[in-house]
Amino acid sequence: MGTGSVVKGGTAAEAAAGSTARAAAGTAARDAEPAKGAARADSAVRAKGAAPTAPCRGTPRPRADALRNRERIIAAARELFVEFGPDVALDDVARRAGVGNATLYRNFPDRAALTHEVVLAVTSRTTLRAEEAEAAEADPFAALSRFVHAAADERIGALCPMLSGVFDRDHPDLLAERGRLEEAVEGLVARAQSAGRLRTDIAVGDVLVALSQLTRPLPGIACQGIDRFTHRHLQLFLDGLETPARSELPGSAATLEDLRRS
Repeated sequence: MGTGSVVKGGTAAEAAAGSTARAAAGTAARDAEPAKGAARADSAVRAKGAAPTAPCRGTPRPRADALRNRERIIAAARELFVEFGPDVALDDVARRAGVGNATLYRNFPDRAALTHEVVLAVTSRTTLRAEEAEAAEADPFAALSRFVHAAADERIGALCPMLSGVFDRDHPDLLAERGRLEEAVEGLVARAQSAGRLRTDIAVGDVLVALSQLTRPLPGIACQGIDRFTHRHLQLFLDGLETPARSELPGSAATLEDLRRS
């Protein structure tokens, strides 16, 4: 009887152990299903040539004051580059922007980085002015005139002295923005000429060269107050572009290709 009890007890224990093992196995199998599903999903994504979905992590956004400081630095550099050339002291840029030197260098570690952003900003904003002028004016020559005055306000003259500076002029961002600007200005010039409102012996390069020359003083000169005459002289220039032409221009029209070679 004692032996029977031991045998029966052992059988019950084994049964209980087996039941526990089966339950654990079932739980493990169920727990593995989500992982298998995720693996199958990633495998399917990779088969289509895409990367598996990564966990979504929040990317910290720049603070509003940090963005404002960056914009002030770019605006100050744009003004000083026009007035004194691209070699102006970066300390002067920080002072004009109303920020400390540490803030300037935190945003732009060197002159090349700052110059890159100024060229990008001026080019992008000038392109926007060309697009706005086309949308706002039904008369093609009025659209061209509107653009010329707006480009002066964007200090497009800042681009000319910087193109000889030490920075990557062939950076993809700059090439893309330059292409947009050239296309926009070419469109304004072509439409004004097609409408018979713009003399045909000029090209888009003539417009851009005149803008550069008329919107910036000679670097380093003392008479910075001549800015107040800019729009007056631009209007004289525009009057000379209208048809009928009152004179024969010497030389040939300046094309975009001429500007790239210069």
